[in-house]
Amino acid sequence: MADDTNDPYASSQISVTSRFYILKSDISEDFIRASGPGGQNVNKVSTAVQLRFHLSSNETLPEDVKSRAARLAGSRLTLQGEIVLQADRYRTRERNRADALERLLELLRRATEKPKPRKATKPTLGSKKRRLDAKKQRGQIKKMRGRGGRIED
Repeated sequence: MADDTNDPYASSQISVTSRFYILKSDISEDFIRASGPGGQNVNKVSTAVQLRFHLSSNETLPEDVKSRAARLAGSRLTLQGEIVLQADRYRTRERNRADALERLLELLRRATEKPKPRKATKPTLGSKKRRLDAKKQRGQIKKMRGRGGRIED
């Protein structure tokens, strides 16, 4: 019996974090011809992987994680709500499949992290004084440009 502990495709669900998972049915893969290294083999064998994750129809991730994932995906998100990743870094299908899946999981892991809320701060008294002093100095320089250009005390 083969050891499938390292194969994320072995079960029907793929773990994103300890709390979140995605279903294998939400992912589809197409194998396409890759550019890059491989010699004549690259023209004959479809080793590149185009992984599609159906984000909009996913039911296992919460809505806030989905919206952050959509924002992180950027131009890789289609109008149909799919995240499309293309992996052609390696010469074999298996390594490209693993690379595409790992990149998707990394994107989803980053989406599960809630951003820290920004705390409003006020400028310090010293920074206010420095700003006003700089403004006064700049005003004095501009006053010197006029007719006569005298400094008034």
